[in-house]
Amino acid sequence: MGQAGTLSFDDGWLFRRYGLQADGFSVAEEANISAVDFKDAGWQQLKLPHDWAITGPFRIDLAGETGKLPWKGIGWYRKHFALPAGDAGKRIFIDFDGAMAYAEVWLNGHYIGKWPYGYSSFRMDLTPYIKAGQENVIAVRLDTEKWDSRWYPGAGIYRHVWLVKTDPVHVGHWGTTITTPEVSAAAAAIKLNTVVVNHSGKPVSAAIRSTLFEVDAHNRIIREAGSMPVTSVFVGAYDSVVSVSRTSMKHPKIWDLEHPNRYIAKTSIEVKGKITDTYYTVFGIRTIRVTADSGVLLNGRRVQIQGTCNHHDLGALGAAMNKSALRRQLSILKEMGCNALRTSHNPPAPELLELADEMGFLVWDEAFDAWKTGKKKNDYNKIFTEWHEKDLAAMVRRDKNHPSVFIWSIGNEVMDQQDVALTRMLVDIVHKEDPTRPVSNGYNDPDGGRSSGAAQALDIMGVNYFFSQQPVWDKDPRYAQKPTIGSETSSCLSTRGEYFFGSPYRNWQISSYDVAKPGWGCIPDTQFNILQRMPRLLGEFVWTGFDYLGEPTPYGSDETNLLNFRNDPAKRDSLEKKLAEMKAKNPPSRSSYFGIVDLCGFPKDRYYLYQSVWRPELPMAHLLPHWNWPGRIDSIVPVHLYTSGDEAELFLNGKSLGRKKKMAGDYRLIWDSVVYQPGKLTAIAYKQGRRWATDSVQTTGTMSGLNLTANQQTVISNGEELLFVTATVVDENAMLVPGSSPPVQFDVEGPGDIVATDNGDPTSFESFQSHTKAAFNGMVLVIVKPKPGLSGKLQLHARSAGLQPASVSVEIKQR
Repeated sequence: MGQAGTLSFDDGWLFRRYGLQADGFSVAEEANISAVDFKDAGWQQLKLPHDWAITGPFRIDLAGETGKLPWKGIGWYRKHFALPAGDAGKRIFIDFDGAMAYAEVWLNGHYIGKWPYGYSSFRMDLTPYIKAGQENVIAVRLDTEKWDSRWYPGAGIYRHVWLVKTDPVHVGHWGTTITTPEVSAAAAAIKLNTVVVNHSGKPVSAAIRSTLFEVDAHNRIIREAGSMPVTSVFVGAYDSVVSVSRTSMKHPKIWDLEHPNRYIAKTSIEVKGKITDTYYTVFGIRTIRVTADSGVLLNGRRVQIQGTCNHHDLGALGAAMNKSALRRQLSILKEMGCNALRTSHNPPAPELLELADEMGFLVWDEAFDAWKTGKKKNDYNKIFTEWHEKDLAAMVRRDKNHPSVFIWSIGNEVMDQQDVALTRMLVDIVHKEDPTRPVSNGYNDPDGGRSSGAAQALDIMGVNYFFSQQPVWDKDPRYAQKPTIGSETSSCLSTRGEYFFGSPYRNWQISSYDVAKPGWGCIPDTQFNILQRMPRLLGEFVWTGFDYLGEPTPYGSDETNLLNFRNDPAKRDSLEKKLAEMKAKNPPSRSSYFGIVDLCGFPKDRYYLYQSVWRPELPMAHLLPHWNWPGRIDSIVPVHLYTSGDEAELFLNGKSLGRKKKMAGDYRLIWDSVVYQPGKLTAIAYKQGRRWATDSVQTTGTMSGLNLTANQQTVISNGEELLFVTATVVDENAMLVPGSSPPVQFDVEGPGDIVATDNGDPTSFESFQSHTKAAFNGMVLVIVKPKPGLSGKLQLHARSAGLQPASVSVEIKQR
């Protein structure tokens, strides 16, 4: 939460794009854009966060690996703002949660500084050039033309910005560190380190007072829970010191996955009896310990990691951070049984960690996708030497108080993963900043990392996909006690609602029977068996929880995929040939097929396979495919059932097709000789002989109308909260019609605007901002944003030629 004098600085920005444009042409930068008197009256007015590339258009000539969106360009942002005269003498900072990429900042024409890594949060000191009681002009230049990415990175000031006001004596940036070294039901030891900064020209004596409060799920204070002993420090002019305070809290409320209890420490700095700064720190009381034999111990109890990897985009909203959209994503994952998140492959937005704390997730917090040797010409390798320590320290300092963070990761499949000295140097930087958590690295050459000895520097070995050698390394005395986790697993491929017989690949889509995978990956069932056979593995992070923009494997030509076969020349040569063929075909795919959930947030069939394993106590059954196959009457349609039960009986139009039981290593039940007849297919699942759950699929009629379902009935008009509405194409009995794809037009009445639409089709080039969208396998998502500060009834209408229209009403409230 930070300083009490922190204000949102998102409103009132002006924007203009230079360099490469959305249409491929280029516009030269004007002179003196950072000057106070630069004429910006005609610039676009906007509120941050802002991703300038998500409006497209999609272009077939652009790379599929970055979403076929025109994200490369040069963006300038300017803001005119007044600082009250009463702020004279204060220290004024601007905090960026993230800006893509190569950020440079000017204030009133004066150069303030730069921060190139687009995923890092950073602070700039505006004090030397700020004018109290007058208008000020801040200018920010971003350049993505010289940044390369393996996925869609977004472009712009795509995370929140804050103006911070303090007195000269204050808590430093990310200046509190709270640890709980000893925790029991009876008491918890709490240690608070506070960095006190003196920006004045005279030495001062300061008192540090900290009060602890219990908070609810929304960080609202419930009650006072204790206090830290008051400490005093002497701080020299233009210097800083660290104050250390310890206390014990009786009967603490512990943070865990089921009960994510949290506290706030309110820390005040006093000089001569006057409070000069107040700083708020959210924290949780918990212990984390990881061993090779016991696994991940959260508060002494083993937690099997059931995690997903996720890139940072929010689908149709692009890279622009929205906490409401992110909360929806995490809620969908939570319902599946996911308990951990990997921030692939960069520091996340702060909101992800806030939500993980609130909702009960563990987080693998990751720094880099490249070190000194790049995967792309202009990726992080260009700035590694100068910036790796600053970026790594920034990530740890910002995130260290989050109870959800349980592993720091220094990289993902980096080309330098066998470099012993480099690995040790990065691990040492993290351990210096935070000695309380383990450090890992995601290896796609685990044999090389272990043989070279580089992995000895790690606390935990992260393995991406290649687990076959794990029993060998368990016998190596260097690694016998080294815990191992599946830092990236499976990479199964599918498209929601698509089912093919024979080859799983057709028309740039992939069958949802969940059997397709790239050469380095495996289907979920195989990974479940690996975890069962290798009990010392701490668990897995599946690639990926959600589909994301870019990386449309296998319909892409991303040459970095060759790195997965650096030690297998035959597979590398085969893949290289396929990539060349794919590049020549120039496929229309612009988003991934890896997700367990599609780009809209609609679960694929695979979602229920993971749910059946990750939530074994939940009575559930899920049949696939759908049951509309007019061209396959009297032909075989294989049927799969995902269930948390241990056996099931299948019925077609009331006739039993047999009862099947899961054998050792089975995670799905398959009836592979079902002869299709229209009607109703029903599965009844059993567990330990008792009826457990049922599911049915039924042949539907033709398209008759539309149906709208909102994710909530009341939405707050605070400028952040979004409404997500699902439109389905239905028959006369209100059943979703598989394969239906009519264009649907949306409009809204009342205090709100449509901000995005999507259908989950990885090949769709329709604009995310269009109010008309073709359904994809019967579904469309509409995202509506209430107008800030307004209230009343909002109605969303959906229309399609020849179909019965639909409407949904939602109440918009100010608070």
